[in-house]
Amino acid sequence: MVEGSMTQGAGQGPEAERVATLRDFRVPAYVHETGPYPLVAHTDETVPSVEEPGDLPEGYTPTQRDLPVINRGDTLQVNLDPASVPAPQPVNGPGPLFVVGDVHGYLDELVAALQEKGLVDSAGQWCAGTARLWFLGDFTDRGPDGIGVIDLVMRLSAEAAAAGGYCKALMGNHELLLLGAKRFGDTPVNSGAGTATFQAAWLLNGGQKTDMDRLQDHHLQWMARLDAMEAVDGHLLVHSDTTSYLDYGDSIEAVNDTVRETLTRNDADEVWDLFRKFTKRFSFRDEGGADAVRSLLDTYGGTRIVHGHSPIPYLLGEVGSEESEDEAGPLVEGPHIYADGLAIAMDGGVTMAGKLLVQQLPLDI
Repeated sequence: MVEGSMTQGAGQGPEAERVATLRDFRVPAYVHETGPYPLVAHTDETVPSVEEPGDLPEGYTPTQRDLPVINRGDTLQVNLDPASVPAPQPVNGPGPLFVVGDVHGYLDELVAALQEKGLVDSAGQWCAGTARLWFLGDFTDRGPDGIGVIDLVMRLSAEAAAAGGYCKALMGNHELLLLGAKRFGDTPVNSGAGTATFQAAWLLNGGQKTDMDRLQDHHLQWMARLDAMEAVDGHLLVHSDTTSYLDYGDSIEAVNDTVRETLTRNDADEVWDLFRKFTKRFSFRDEGGADAVRSLLDTYGGTRIVHGHSPIPYLLGEVGSEESEDEAGPLVEGPHIYADGLAIAMDGGVTMAGKLLVQQLPLDI
């Protein structure tokens, strides 16, 4: 039996009517589905301005803050009217396919987005039957409750499987970053641009002390076993908008096996190189972007690539300001289709006051 009741005394008194604030979620250690922003608590210290990233040099290595974090203020509390959640419709065969962009610790926003799509109910439990749900990676760092996000995804994996559907996840560069920070700490690695450490990179790129304090062995085991890529219904699902996957194998199975074997060997330099390559971005943007997508599709299959990692506001050149609290954040209404219609970007920029995206596939152009 899977633990994870949102409240004690369910069905008793007004407490049972509340919409849970997802910190109540718990998941047993045995549940597993195979398948760089710091809680630097928001202080008055000004985040250094960062220009919009352009094409990154070949030797790029994440030894400084990659993208800015725009102060979102307090996290949202989920108060969704259960009556407004669409009831899932029974289907024959596999259920509808959904993908989720980068979450980065924004647990309440994630639950609200899943509820809006009818994937979880007002108690945060799977209610979508045979639906299929894929997370594209980056569960932790930058936001307030990365471990809560991982616990939720692990629990939903068990609940969805029991209902005839599934909830699965891909490995993002921030999973590699957190694994590296936990395993190797301040051990020097050859970064390609001098000496670096996972601990320093993790802190510079959103490492949250509360996540590290709550990180347990079953979280580490779950992250280390995540696949790097998968093909579903003609969609090639990956985390990063980079061609670096080609360095790790000429099939989906080979890439996933190579990534897992690299983590198993537990060599700091090898894991750093993997992290560095998965941190590259913007390969599908601008001139030659469509050809880069085709190189992946031709190798691994599929007619479209679906990725997270690079926030849509950056892909569009629309970045919110950190200077004024009154200024609206970047407007993101849904996924961004680009690269001659071959690529779908799913990182709505939740860390920059954007939107946490949950999207049903396929998408019409």
